[in-house]
Amino acid sequence: MKQIVISVLAAAALAAATPAFASRQLAAERGCLECHAVDKEVWGPSFRQVAKYYRPLSDGRDRIAKRILAGGAEHWGPDRSMPAQATKTYLMDEADAKRLADWILKQR
Repeated sequence: MKQIVISVLAAAALAAATPAFASRQLAAERGCLECHAVDKEVWGPSFRQVAKYYRPLSDGRDRIAKRILAGGAEHWGPDRSMPAQATKTYLMDEADAKRLADWILKQR
């Protein structure tokens, strides 16, 4: 019985950790980490900066996903444009953009 409880707890812990890992992995696979990091500016703002800006907005998730897909000019300052990811080599779709937006909003 003790073995079953331990197995169930381990599976639950793994399931809880998987979405965060999967989204970070998705960010790496789609090239996001070439310009962004979780806790510091690279070329673009850190994911924590993005989360802090969009978290208070009721439509923050959708705005992040839209910005990921469509890109944008100088949102974070002069000459810091983000190219549209839906047309880039890494080919981001709406589901991936929303999954990344959810993950970004969890960064603190």
